[in-house]
Amino acid sequence: MPKVAINGLGRIGRATLKILHYVDGLEVAAVNDLIEVDNLAYLLAHDSVYGRYGNTVTATDGGLDTDGHPVPVYAKRDPARLPWKELGIDLVLECTGAFRREEELRRHLQAGRVSSSCPRRPGPRRWPPWCTA
Repeated sequence: MPKVAINGLGRIGRATLKILHYVDGLEVAAVNDLIEVDNLAYLLAHDSVYGRYGNTVTATDGGLDTDGHPVPVYAKRDPARLPWKELGIDLVLECTGAFRREEELRRHLQAGRVSSSCPRRPGPRRWPPWCTA
């Protein structure tokens, strides 16, 4: 089963996590966000735009639990310091909006592939095959 990591659990990252929870054949294996895990759990459960999440969300030591599915949460500012390779992550979904240039997205490449949720900044017109921006 392919493993997915989400970098940034803001509005887009939370919506992505909720959608992926229902996708058979994909596992959300890790999240990276700088906010405290208790706050992430609250925001995931109570969204001011999307409303209440229908599943149970709790903060645990080192992560979140969504309906019995544990998701480790990391708090690293530099994506190159994240353990994507050690966790066997196949795809990183970059949802912070902070990393929009090719050289910035390359920091996630320990996972092999990265996909950005926002438009890229001006730069080379041709993106490498590992990036779907």
